[in-house]
Amino acid sequence: MESTLLKYLPERAVPPCVSLIKVNAVHLKIVGDRVTRHGDYRRLPSGMHQITINASLNKYRFLITLIHEIAHLVAFEKYGRRIKPHGIEWKKTFQSLMLPFIRPEIFPTKVLPVIANHFKNPKASSDTDAKLSLALKQFDPVSNKTYIFELPIGSVFRIYNGKLFKKGARKIKRYECVEISSGRTYVFQPNAEVELIKD
Repeated sequence: MESTLLKYLPERAVPPCVSLIKVNAVHLKIVGDRVTRHGDYRRLPSGMHQITINASLNKYRFLITLIHEIAHLVAFEKYGRRIKPHGIEWKKTFQSLMLPFIRPEIFPTKVLPVIANHFKNPKASSDTDAKLSLALKQFDPVSNKTYIFELPIGSVFRIYNGKLFKKGARKIKRYECVEISSGRTYVFQPNAEVELIKD
């Protein structure tokens, strides 16, 4: 397991992650890229705990996602299945499990303040924290994707499913964008990754 995880995690994070996986009897599956999620946790009918994580994540996002999903398992075991998936019990569990990893031996020094700030009140998805998302993106393989907030108003862009949109104005935290084919308006997070077609 350790040799496999070395491909996906920062080297110094591997031993404590292996320990967490074993202690919590996790069946870890590393899967192909899913656009709508980085990972998930589920308790199987057999009672086993399965966590799946996208293979395409960079090492730092993979680590955060793995601990995020283990926090679901630990919180459900400790507080019961009736808690909210991303409620206060999960947040406290996520914070305590992540704390030992927030150090310069694991994360690059320039990213540590952003990660520390995020974990004061962790979100349901690291993608909804624009600062964290941007900080982690710099370690992704080079791609032709860009963030919506980087595009000029009126730009046409494509999302993961091939649909085309025209970027509109920012309303509070999100951008209103019009789908070209239907004329319907949708809202996008500023850090949604898209492919620029025409500016």
